Amino acid sequence: MQTPSLELKGSSFTLSVLHINNDDMAVIAAELDAKLAIAPQFFIGAPLVVNLSAIQTEDFDILGLKEILTSRHLIVVGITSASAALTKQAKSIGLAAVKSGKEATSQPQLPKTTKIVKQNVRSGQQIYAKNADLIIIGAVGNGAEVIADGSIHIYGTLRGKAMAGAAGDRNTVIMAQKIEAELVSIAGQYWLTENLQQNGAAPSGCIRLEGETLTVESLPL
Repeated sequence: MQTPSLELKGSSFTLSVLHINNDDMAVIAAELDAKLAIAPQFFIGAPLVVNLSAIQTEDFDILGLKEILTSRHLIVVGITSASAALTKQAKSIGLAAVKSGKEATSQPQLPKTTKIVKQNVRSGQQIYAKNADLIIIGAVGNGAEVIADGSIHIYGTLRGKAMAGAAGDRNTVIMAQKIEAELVSIAGQYWLTENLQQNGAAPSGCIRLEGETLTVESLPL
């Protein structure tokens, strides 16, 4: 029997969601550039849905927003939580209207795998644990990046960037024996060094996501 040329099958994909809270394109562009400079791997090359729930004006320039995003190599799939007028405008320029009913509760199901790295991660190095937790037995130096779709455990000092839940899993954590990080992130929510200091990051700690805010608790390590 000949295999058909086309098959339509149900599937499930993780999409990053970019929330737009301002209708000033210059402000959006500036803040986007600042975010991408810190952690470009969050969005670049990945399908992106734009959440417009905070935009009340019906003359919001969705085409202008799309041009800002695509000029920075972001792949815009569609919009969600928009008014009827904005949804119509989005469809007119080829963007899909994505339903957001499961956005807050759906979590990606990750395989139960673990990537173990027994070395220091030095400046300029990047380690990514796809569909897995990441265990670093060593230090993560300034300018180094460790990324995991699952949780990150560092048996040493974290001085660089650690990004857990890279595929959107909000239940992941970052644990380190000593936290002096440049950036920590869970499911796209991030803190810089000053945020860690302001929130009293402990020498040994566990960073997790509660609601839309990161929290850190001390650990007896």
